[in-house]
Amino acid sequence: MASAFYNPIGTTALITGASSGLGVGYAHELAQRGADLVLVARRQARLESLAVDLAEKYGTVSTVIPLDLTAADAVPELVRDLRERMITIGTLVNNAGFATFGTVLDSNEAREREQVALNVQALTALTHALLPDLVETASLHPHAAALINLASTAAFQPVPYMAVYGATKAYVLSYTEAVSYETRASGLKVTAICPGPVDTEFFEVAQTGSGKKGTPLTVDAVMRASFSALDRSVMPSVVLVGARNAILARFASIYPRRAVLNAVGRLNTPRGTR
Repeated sequence: MASAFYNPIGTTALITGASSGLGVGYAHELAQRGADLVLVARRQARLESLAVDLAEKYGTVSTVIPLDLTAADAVPELVRDLRERMITIGTLVNNAGFATFGTVLDSNEAREREQVALNVQALTALTHALLPDLVETASLHPHAAALINLASTAAFQPVPYMAVYGATKAYVLSYTEAVSYETRASGLKVTAICPGPVDTEFFEVAQTGSGKKGTPLTVDAVMRASFSALDRSVMPSVVLVGARNAILARFASIYPRRAVLNAVGRLNTPRGTR
């Protein structure tokens, strides 16, 4: 397939969850390609350190906005801040998200609400607020605008012991595919990135009782898959990272749903309770 190099030079990219893991990876890749950045996360010191690193390596101008996106007024506050600074966003990376591990019966309801607020509500509100900017940038600067939503291979089937996480990522996948279709004539590149486990702080935050399954992907592997897709002339609306993950996602779509549910449930069952 013919390539259309994704070139965000002269535009600004906003990354949520930019203080660690995949967020840092996207920040480096976008800065290297010439984008200025808006870095959003709760941990201000980490964001400021990243901004200095990006400036030294790439000459990137980064705007640091420390913000807890689970707060009800966080997205309106962020959008107001961008307007006051007269920053137009050309690429949006909705990377912020987290998981919890355990049964629904034993879960902390407040923490589960925070998970939905971040993984679903903040992503939806920020996409809705900034989509006009993204589409406008796509019209003015071909191959320079993108919407990247971080989904997961967990999006393709129910995930026992991570029920809310799997459900939120299924939403992200469905929502992103719909937005991709609706904006297909605009030139905006829209995709849901679906990695399996990645070697980040994810597992520590989730406090998974069963640990990492197999060998986790590296941040670099997710970046290569993401930007290889961005460079294509026709952007795929879903990017599955890793051949094994692509096969597993395919199986989830063709095998009986109960069989897939049982298999994932057995795989995810905490040690000592199987």
